[in-house]
Order: sequence, then structure tokens, then C-alpha cells
Amino acid sequence: MGSDSDLRTMESAVEILEEIGIETEVYILSAHRTPIEMMNFAKEAEINNIKVIIAGAGGAAHLPGMLAALTIIPVIGVPVESKSLKGIDSLLSIVQMPAGIPVATVAINGSKNAGLLAAQIVALSDHKVNNKLKEFRQTMHNEVTKKNETLKNKGINHFLKKTKT
Repeated sequence: MGSDSDLRTMESAVEILEEIGIETEVYILSAHRTPIEMMNFAKEAEINNIKVIIAGAGGAAHLPGMLAALTIIPVIGVPVESKSLKGIDSLLSIVQMPAGIPVATVAINGSKNAGLLAAQIVALSDHKVNNKLKEFRQTMHNEVTKKNETLKNKGINHFLKKTKT
């Protein structure tokens, strides 16, 4: 992430990756304040066996694009909500990459989906991660099916009371 203030947003990515069993490393690397360290990280990522980089940044949000420019490892950008423009500035900075330097971009503050997308990339060559993702999806399916049954059998008023507590 570009700043320690981004940690709360990026926490969901770390949590989902750990739940799926993917080893994670977390760094504060600013494209503007620590450019040398950021460049070294990107240049060494492939040697260090990093499979996917998730980069969260707010404001000008150059971190994901700069990392993508320095490595062929897939980069997923997480636009972090900013105070002044509510993350629209971050989103546009990340999603509007020039041809030849792609950055996959998730929703503003969408680090959980960034973690899941990273896991899907890893799952292409890791059967254990592939199976964990299938289990995760099945669990989501079961939870929604159960909620639908509760709604159907007990009615909207019961369901609303249950979800408020």
C-alpha cells in the first residue's frame, strides 16, 4: 500500500488470502515518497517468487501503475477512498493505464475482491488454492440459499428482525 492510512482498506485482502491459505507479504511503499524502495520491490518480485501484487493507493494512486511498469507479474489495483473526491480520483488513476501496462482494477475500497482475484490467478497453477476457492464459493452459495429459505418460510418481518439483531 502507498501509506499506512490504507491499511484498514487493505486488511480485507490479507484476511481472505490467509483464509484461502496463500502466504502474504504486506509493505508500505509509496510511488512518491519511497520510489527507490518501490522500484526495488517491483524489480525483485519475480526473483522472490511473488505471483500477484495487490497495490492499494489513494489520491493520485500511482503505486499500482508504477509497479506494473516495472514487472510482468500481474498487478491488481485497489483504489482507496479519498476525503476530497471519495476515491473517484484513485479509481481513475488506476483504471486509466496506457496500452501495454495493464493493471486489473477493483472497486473503490474493494480489497476483498482484489484478494479473491489474486487467489484465482494463483489457483491456475495451485490445486489446493483452486479447491479452497471452490469451497469459498460453495459456502457463499449455501449462505444465500439458507437466507432465501428463511425469507420464504418465515416472511419478511421475521427476516428483518433477525438481521437487525
